[in-house]
Amino acid sequence: MSIARNERAALVATMRAAGPDAPTLCEGWTTRDLAAHLVVRERRLDAAPGILIPQLADYTARVQDQLTASTDWHDLLGQVADGPPLYSPFKLLDPLVNVAEMFIHHEDVRRAGKNWEPRVLDESTTAALRRQVRSFAKMTLAKSPAKVSLSTPDGVVLTTAGKGAPVTVSGEPGELLLFAAGREPVRVDFTGDADTIAAVKAGRRGL
Repeated sequence: MSIARNERAALVATMRAAGPDAPTLCEGWTTRDLAAHLVVRERRLDAAPGILIPQLADYTARVQDQLTASTDWHDLLGQVADGPPLYSPFKLLDPLVNVAEMFIHHEDVRRAGKNWEPRVLDESTTAALRRQVRSFAKMTLAKSPAKVSLSTPDGVVLTTAGKGAPVTVSGEPGELLLFAAGREPVRVDFTGDADTIAAVKAGRRGL
């Protein structure tokens, strides 16, 4: 099973345990809303573009709200668990485009609860997340108010993005990916000028 499929299964299990009305780190979304988002992304080709294109976002939101209201919770989870259907472009691209998606949303559910701790990840998952950090941060940190380097705790710089005074963000690959996605809370450390660090923390991250 691919890393993306493993993370998908873990996400579904965590959402099932949390229930449909549990909070997530996605502002204003419950686990039911998050499940509907994933179904729209992979199964509603007419509405999925609005996830990234602001001009189409209103239509996407209406479709997602309708799906949230009209679909049984267990049916929603079943569709998420099944993954992309044959007609979806995500079917072939699943191992490439869904590692970050499933990992981040899994942590959206986990970290919205109390007493969470970072998961201990196997080497294959950690390696996959390293690759995701390199590609993901180039998009999400491109407009950072500083030159941000994302580094593992042993000093390996995975990628650098943005312009300005240098700031180093150190953490495990999964934490760096969550930071690049604009998630809080994350377990990372910052090195650099205090004002620049504050600007990076306050700046917009994510897609």
